[in-house]
Amino acid sequence: MIRAKKSLGQNFLIDQNVIDKITDSVKIENKTILEVGPGTGNLTKNILKKNPKKVIVIEKDNDLSKLLNKNLNTEVKIINEDILNLDENKLDIDILTVFGNLPYNISTEILCKWILNIKKQNYWFDYLVLMFQKEVADRIIAKFDTKNYGRLSILSNWKLEISKICDVKPSSFFPIPKIDSSVLIFKPKLDFYPIDNPKNLEKLTRIFFMHRRKMLKKPYNQMFNGNLEIAKKLKIDLNLRPQNLNFETYYKLSKEYENLRS
Repeated sequence: MIRAKKSLGQNFLIDQNVIDKITDSVKIENKTILEVGPGTGNLTKNILKKNPKKVIVIEKDNDLSKLLNKNLNTEVKIINEDILNLDENKLDIDILTVFGNLPYNISTEILCKWILNIKKQNYWFDYLVLMFQKEVADRIIAKFDTKNYGRLSILSNWKLEISKICDVKPSSFFPIPKIDSSVLIFKPKLDFYPIDNPKNLEKLTRIFFMHRRKMLKKPYNQMFNGNLEIAKKLKIDLNLRPQNLNFETYYKLSKEYENLRS
């Protein structure tokens, strides 16, 4: 019998209604599918029923990989690796449709890695359908000027259109977690603000939101060495707080920071 490992943040999705909602959210037939964290394969089996062209699963846990090999090895390609150590751009020559019940302890790290590694408009996926802790999902989809708005909202909404599929109760998992979850769907934007190095946006938002309740003056001066011309150009009131600036302003600030360093 397979036991969930707390160290890997494992909670297996067992609710068939939720599984159906997830696999009904995008077209699967004749698509190349990547599933991250398949666990015992409940979602994988539902994906296979919809006649995909190919299914690749990435499972870090050795015991679960053996179980998947035993039950599904003729139908799926199983990669027994840590997703954080893999180059997602080299997983397959096809554009991937991605599903993931991401381990809660590294879900934001996975998402940020994928976003920061997108090369201009060369998306390696057409959709990401991902499960997060609800609290994290609320931060991802937050609008500016709200309490949940922050780094994750700004990074996620830069190149991706995001919507919620559903919230998921703890009883839909085994073992039962202590928190609610949410399933989000991400679709690539064809038009987005041009920033050459995404790590500049990551750095700027990290510094600005390090003290989210403080005024913008201090982090702005830290990034721009007290140069007030950029704040004037973008009409930024430095007495505001980080959550008061909209998405576009952060993207423009990142570009200005980039220009100063070039």
